[in-house]
Amino acid sequence: MSPRTAIVPLPSAAPSVLACGAWLKNTVCVTRGNEAHVSQLIGDLDSVEARLMLEQTVADLCVELDVRPEMVLHDLHPDFFSTQFAQAYAAQHEIPVIAVQHHHAHIAAICAEHGIATPVLGLALDGVGLGLDDTPWGGELLCVHGADFERVGHLAPLAMPGGDRAAREPWRMAAAALFCLGRGDQITARFPGQPAAQTVAGMLQRGLNSPTTSSMGRLFDAAAGLLDVNEVQAFEAQAAIQLQKLAEQHGMVEPLPDGYRIDAAGVLDFSPLLGVLADRPDVAYGAALFHATLASGLAEWVQRAAGKRDIPYIALGGGCFHNSLLSQSLSARLAAQGLHVLTAQRMQPNDSAISLGQVWVALQTLLRKI
Repeated sequence: MSPRTAIVPLPSAAPSVLACGAWLKNTVCVTRGNEAHVSQLIGDLDSVEARLMLEQTVADLCVELDVRPEMVLHDLHPDFFSTQFAQAYAAQHEIPVIAVQHHHAHIAAICAEHGIATPVLGLALDGVGLGLDDTPWGGELLCVHGADFERVGHLAPLAMPGGDRAAREPWRMAAAALFCLGRGDQITARFPGQPAAQTVAGMLQRGLNSPTTSSMGRLFDAAAGLLDVNEVQAFEAQAAIQLQKLAEQHGMVEPLPDGYRIDAAGVLDFSPLLGVLADRPDVAYGAALFHATLASGLAEWVQRAAGKRDIPYIALGGGCFHNSLLSQSLSARLAAQGLHVLTAQRMQPNDSAISLGQVWVALQTLLRKI
């Protein structure tokens, strides 16, 4: 077995399954008995080389483990190569194929690592994943019980002017925040170096090519754009990384009083915080205030849901938890409330764990039928 393959023990033996992961930071996972074998990092599936590597890795793992998968799992997004490969593989081998929602898989991966099949509250924070309503999710509070989940809350949606381009250009998310705050008339003046600023202001005004998202990653981008930390990213998560470094340099601050709202439907809205950041405080202080208020709001959000459902276990998954400042502060707040916090151990919290989460959902599905 390749030394780069991670082996995660499972609570019980089950038929072999194959999980094909997501699009970014792809891995695949094959089970044998009571072990899940997660492949080395294949990477983003936008190149021919990565796609060929996925196909070869699946073949190699099945040979090395001497198994024939009896079920195939993939992400909910129909356009991912991993989804198309999974569907073709299932058809070729005449076995069932199941789609697993992206954030369900994030939380299921944490459950797999800890061997927990009882209900957990899952806080899934990342850049993007297709939701059940066909919108891009990314700031989700889920109640997960094995193969099933319920979306019990989400971050207040923000527009993404230009669609996926907004994920690469934080100034666009900042523009969306200004528009949401009723300050859309400030967009052009705030971003004089962006020739498309006036166009983006018009797009937001007319609701053109501006899908909404609940993504925590895009909320970080909005904050970075409002604080003039980063307008256009040179690499993935650059804006969020810069915000974290600035916050750490400044040191701890108290959360912004009334910096967020939680409505009866479980929507967590950080608009008041964004309004303060839009007034351009000291940049390092603003970054620290952003992190502190996020941790405070998320902790209260989770505590309310945990108390309502009498669930003591909280699983934290998704790429935003690479941010140690946010994850440590939030974990400390949750633990102080008497909640049991579950985090990634053998795996990373990002999309490289999606295949493991898909496997966990499959095994819970199979066990339910026994």
